[in-house]
Amino acid sequence: MSLEERLVRLGHDLVERESQHKDSLAAARADASRLHGCVSSALERFNATVRSRAPQLMVSVSDPRIDDKHLHAVQFELARGRHRAIITVKSRGEVTLVGPFRTGKTEGPCHSLPIDAETEIQAALGDFLAEFIEAAASP
Repeated sequence: MSLEERLVRLGHDLVERESQHKDSLAAARADASRLHGCVSSALERFNATVRSRAPQLMVSVSDPRIDDKHLHAVQFELARGRHRAIITVKSRGEVTLVGPFRTGKTEGPCHSLPIDAETEIQAALGDFLAEFIEAAASP
């Protein structure tokens, strides 16, 4: 079997294996998209507040993508300078808030919540964003 044939076969096998996660990963993508919209909206308002007088405080948010560590999860990242925070939605129905941390440093701390705990998630996101912005705005 040639290298190309071998990799095609492997691709088919992996696609078959991953098919059992299709629905739960689609749900994680939808939940991540919803949370991304909420966080993006809040950060747009924050950035509008600081843009003219202290643009160095502005925070960016990445688009949702497959998580760097978990194959069956979706993440998006907040960034200001070297400061980062990550919001991960796992296909098993959990949201994890990671950080804040600095690029090149150990990630953490982490806080996980069930995806259906909307009130708790909203409160935790508020605390998480405030903590991230405070850390990222510290000299």
